[in-house]
Amino acid sequence: MSKPFTFKQFTIHQDKCAMKIGTDGVLLGAWAAITSNPNAILDIGSGTGVVALQLAQRSMAETIDAIELDAGAYEQCVENFEASPWGDRLFCYHASFHEFYNEMDDTYDLIVSNPPFYAEDVSSGNKSRDLARQNLALPLEDLIKGVDKLLTPRGTFATILPFSEETNFIQLAKKHKLNPYTITRVRGNPASPTKRSLMQFGRLQHPTTIDELVIETDRHQHTEDYIELTKDFYLKM
Repeated sequence: MSKPFTFKQFTIHQDKCAMKIGTDGVLLGAWAAITSNPNAILDIGSGTGVVALQLAQRSMAETIDAIELDAGAYEQCVENFEASPWGDRLFCYHASFHEFYNEMDDTYDLIVSNPPFYAEDVSSGNKSRDLARQNLALPLEDLIKGVDKLLTPRGTFATILPFSEETNFIQLAKKHKLNPYTITRVRGNPASPTKRSLMQFGRLQHPTTIDELVIETDRHQHTEDYIELTKDFYLKM
């Protein structure tokens, strides 16, 4: 059984989830800009609920909705929401994103997603884990189409993807008139290749700000930038 993951203000139980707490989700939850003071937030493919919980901690949003397709992860997400200090603001839907955006009329000021990454057919022997890791469950084209339908005119959409997907995803977003506002490229250490791209999009014409985040200077020696970004969440930061 997986041990609960304890953050400074909430705890994540993850024994029912195929995909456990990882750096990508925590980065997204800490990095996504909330300077526009969003009132309604949507987390697509919530898993354990960690990103939605981080945004509940960081923001004053009255509504924070999440969508999760996997039954075990959905159940766990609900439990983690209810056990948190912000349970009255958090709600999880058990549905596919395709079903959700075709049926919902609500719109959101901030939409976030830590989507499945693996386009190839991966198999670990664990069906739920494989589904969570394959973008067959949430094609990037479908993700952008749904975001376009649900985002308010001045709203923003934040996501994290492999760096190799950055250019392709920006082109997909532009087809729906979503422009890249901010891009932060992530590498594990100064000598390692860029691994991830954190990206935030919106409908307005906006210059693109591009910067870099390095996680460690050496093994278990975190950079000041990474500590500054995550210190409100990790116990040992």
